[in-house]
Amino acid sequence: MARMAGRRALFAVPVLLTVTFGVFAVAAASPFDPVKAYAGTAGLTASQENLDQLRVNLGVDQPLVTRWWNWLTSALQGDFGDSSVMRQPVADVITERMGWSALLAASAFLVAILLGTGLGVLAARRPGGWLDRAVSSAAYTLEAAPAFWLGLLAIWFFALKLDVLPAGGLTDAASEVITFGQVASHLVLPAAVLGISQLPWFFLYVRQGVTDALAEDPVRGARARGLSERTVLLGHALRSGMLPMLTLIGSRVPELITGALLVETVFSWPGIAAATVQAATSVDFSLLAALTVLATAAVLLGNLLSDLLYGLADPRVAFDG
Repeated sequence: MARMAGRRALFAVPVLLTVTFGVFAVAAASPFDPVKAYAGTAGLTASQENLDQLRVNLGVDQPLVTRWWNWLTSALQGDFGDSSVMRQPVADVITERMGWSALLAASAFLVAILLGTGLGVLAARRPGGWLDRAVSSAAYTLEAAPAFWLGLLAIWFFALKLDVLPAGGLTDAASEVITFGQVASHLVLPAAVLGISQLPWFFLYVRQGVTDALAEDPVRGARARGLSERTVLLGHALRSGMLPMLTLIGSRVPELITGALLVETVFSWPGIAAATVQAATSVDFSLLAALTVLATAAVLLGNLLSDLLYGLADPRVAFDG
């Protein structure tokens, strides 16, 4: 296990270097001017001399490779630079928002895994039954539904029509203190929407895996020995059927990140979505690079986690082979 993790860590280095350089290259080719974005309306009346000086202060007058190398060497020392659009250190921007994004993503992942696994097992118990047909149809429909559309629909139904859940934000509008109760109530809709947007893949993988496992000889042998259906289903078929789903965890991380950006925007959740959008539209080199590294690292860790879980669940898999 340690050897595989070490190999993955070595592989991650060139990947992260390439990704960060790509961010600076794309930003340099962007038609957006970071100086005008930084100056705002004041840039409309500023002289060319002032704009040139601002360009020097922001460091965007330097060649692409120089900007990237300066950022990289500083980042390796723990200094990710200052965000030109947020007007504060990049580390502070990420620290202030990362916790809320992690809370949303973890809650959504928990919803998707638990609900998808439960429905997948129930559907696999009677393939072709009414529950299987209904949930499978809903899963295929949800696969084509954008996360932002599900979010808008949830706001219209639960917040506007029924008025049972808040439409967005982190706390109530009149509140000046963040409380657990308010955060929990405001988390319900975005976490549910993001989780449901990821649910179809978990459901379909578990359903197919458990269905195949129920037809295997060890499971049929367990039934022949007189074990209860509950023991056969949960103790034998589910463990074998969950193996394909474990590999899905890592592959869904990019989709989870993309969905989180959309859901956070729709529900005004104070995560890193707003910072990412502003950094992209304002060509904020430092913040864009840091956020991209963060997202890439999350994808790499997700893939490593899925492999580790698969190896722990299946003794036949050799970590160091």
